Amino acid sequence: MPFERPWHASYSPGVPPEIEIRKITMAEALSNTARKYPNEVAYIYMGKKITYRDLEGLVNRFARALKALGVRRGDKVAMLLPNIPQVAIAGHACYRLGAVTAMNNPLYTERELAYQLDDSDARVVVTLDLLLPRLVKIRNQTKIDTIITCHINDFLPFPVKQLFPFVKKDMYRKITTQTGVYQFMDLLKAHPEAPVQSEAAWDDLAALIYTGGTTGVSKGAMLTHENISAVIQIFRAWFPDLKDTGESLLGVYPVFHSAGYSVSQNFPFWSGWTCVLVPRPTPEAIVEQLRKFRPSFLPGVPTIYTGLLQNAEFRSMDLSFVKGYFGGAAPLPDDTVNELKTLHGAIINDVYGATENTAFATCTPWKGRVKSGTVGVPLPNTDIKIVDIETGETQMKTGQSGEVCIKGPQVMAGYYKKPDETAAALRDGWFYTGDIGVFDEDGYLAIVDRKKDLIIAGGFNIYPKEVDQVLFDHPKVLEACTIGVPDAYRGESVKAFIVLKAGENLTAGEVIAYCKDKLAAYKVPRDIEFLPELPKSAIGKILRRELKAKEMEKRASS
Repeated sequence: MPFERPWHASYSPGVPPEIEIRKITMAEALSNTARKYPNEVAYIYMGKKITYRDLEGLVNRFARALKALGVRRGDKVAMLLPNIPQVAIAGHACYRLGAVTAMNNPLYTERELAYQLDDSDARVVVTLDLLLPRLVKIRNQTKIDTIITCHINDFLPFPVKQLFPFVKKDMYRKITTQTGVYQFMDLLKAHPEAPVQSEAAWDDLAALIYTGGTTGVSKGAMLTHENISAVIQIFRAWFPDLKDTGESLLGVYPVFHSAGYSVSQNFPFWSGWTCVLVPRPTPEAIVEQLRKFRPSFLPGVPTIYTGLLQNAEFRSMDLSFVKGYFGGAAPLPDDTVNELKTLHGAIINDVYGATENTAFATCTPWKGRVKSGTVGVPLPNTDIKIVDIETGETQMKTGQSGEVCIKGPQVMAGYYKKPDETAAALRDGWFYTGDIGVFDEDGYLAIVDRKKDLIIAGGFNIYPKEVDQVLFDHPKVLEACTIGVPDAYRGESVKAFIVLKAGENLTAGEVIAYCKDKLAAYKVPRDIEFLPELPKSAIGKILRRELKAKEMEKRASS
């Protein structure tokens, strides 16, 4: 008997409260789709079309290559790639072998990468040729002994592929022979595409996708094959009127992020859909792909939609072929939603989730009621409760705010090598998100605040204590504290409050330049304010929330 919740009444016709989760790993799902729809297009990359038959063969080749390099079930293989075909080929090859993919952001600095690669225990890394010097430099700080390099142009169509090294000299690097360094395409050519039997068990670890915590220390969320397959099956059930094949989506979410990992690498493969990869999702690049390939779905974070609305061609386009727009990472501003509706008649479907629940927990009902300020309703097989912030034990009533807790087959197994943080986040099968939310009478969820101090800028998560630490390391800085402040384009940006050591002088420009060498660009503070002291508690703890409250008051009155 399916459990009953208020939000089930808001589901679109044909969407069940629960589905039967089939124990089919994504490795098996891709093989099934390749057998069923061999000639359907899996990926479009800069005009190059890769069919499911082709993709299956490439995955088998690379799985054999990894095995020849000593990769076995349970081994960690790091990915340091943008949205290019190699990321899915390598990822699904790992699925076949029962190896674990450790996803990393290509924008990370050497310091950030060194920590994350070492923490994941990865021995092999698949990366872009442009990033090889950075990896070689930090290699001795990690367990990496094998590097596999890809070129941006590896899968470009003729003649663009041949012209690329000459036209885009700054984006192409010829790799010289080095110990422990292999080229992706050479490995593919060296191995046959004969089928590789999947070695992964349903409850095996499939991926480490890094997130952050209240301590500011990056944590690897352990996602099993059950997690990543179940969330795809659940989300597919959200669209009962859509058939296998014939649909397509833009792959703008970065694959190293949990949303992109699910949407661009896994979701299309369950049903034989097409993913149009966008390695660098500028408004111009997105408009070009929309014009050329007319995808059914356009996912995006608020900054993507904001940028598109400032593009003249996007504003004048006929986008009647788009069936769904999906927002995520942060709530879409009402003005953005209303303008999209006015221009294109678009209905924006907000999605909510976290890395710890494989990206998806709620969504606006498909072709259903849209409620401003909400992130829709919980998906099938997904239960959500609101509990009191202090103890996390008392369940709040409809209309009362509290911490959002999620339960379902998409909830992670825990944090890699962090039992204490796992115990704090997972209690009796519930994931305590740290977000503050409230349900209305129809079961629509609104996220009203964050218990954690997480900053979300342009869809990227920024953990203030990490930025604080970089500022603390500056020889002229005595104290520092960062907060998120409203940003019309990025959603939020970073503001730093700094107390200098006695007798020292420092400009805002110097602080920003210092941070650029130590942090990914999106983490760098955009606003610096120097203060004589920071507010503190009785025990000397810097009161970040007080700083934020005062900043919001100042902005409201200006």
